[in-house]
Amino acid sequence: MTYHDTLASNDYHHLPVTDRQIRFAQHIAQMRGVDLPADVQDDRRALSSWIDAHKPTVQQGRFDAYPTSKQVAFAERIARFKRRQVPPECFRDKVMMSRWIDSNR
Repeated sequence: MTYHDTLASNDYHHLPVTDRQIRFAQHIAQMRGVDLPADVQDDRRALSSWIDAHKPTVQQGRFDAYPTSKQVAFAERIARFKRRQVPPECFRDKVMMSRWIDSNR
């Protein structure tokens, strides 16, 4: 069974792969020391699935747990509207910030 067989496909929406996608997949294959299967090289969805399965994991950065600037701006906008303060601990944890936003919308 190939990657293409495992994906639900609709022939009307078959999209060819992009050059950038092929180059990225070839880079991953070379880096990992694996072959890029020929059957995934002609279908964008199949190649995307192959890339997701083989791409290297991203190391956690020092600030990955912090909320994004968009989260902070949105929370501050909500706080101004509701005349409340965003709890200080929310600025150090994006999950807490997300929960605060959800509970104060």
